[in-house]
Amino acid sequence: MDDKTVLGELKSIHALLERQFIPAAPAPSPVKKNLLEEFRDFLKTYKVMGLATAFILAIYLGALVQALVADLVMPIITIATPGLKWEDIAFGPFLVGHFFGQLVTFIIIAFVIFLIVKLTTKFGIQ
Repeated sequence: MDDKTVLGELKSIHALLERQFIPAAPAPSPVKKNLLEEFRDFLKTYKVMGLATAFILAIYLGALVQALVADLVMPIITIATPGLKWEDIAFGPFLVGHFFGQLVTFIIIAFVIFLIVKLTTKFGIQ
């Protein structure tokens, strides 16, 4: 190797080393937010409003289904069992009639929720 080749190699190595040690530009300082902006970001990030809306709707949906069971379904059972109150059916201390009413309410609520989830999934809502 001649001196010119060695000198050229050394210059290219020197140029590479200089490029690696150029300090990076400092990161921009974060913009300080006031409490109201932070709260708005919190609501957006965690989708709190959607959760609150779903919670409130679920409460009223449950009340609606309970009214459906108590006011429409259970009177049919009462007609089917004349002279006997289904709520009072008991075996010793076990209130079987009351349990049956709660079971019917649960099954209907579960079915209504199933239908809502199925319908929203069909429209692409998750």
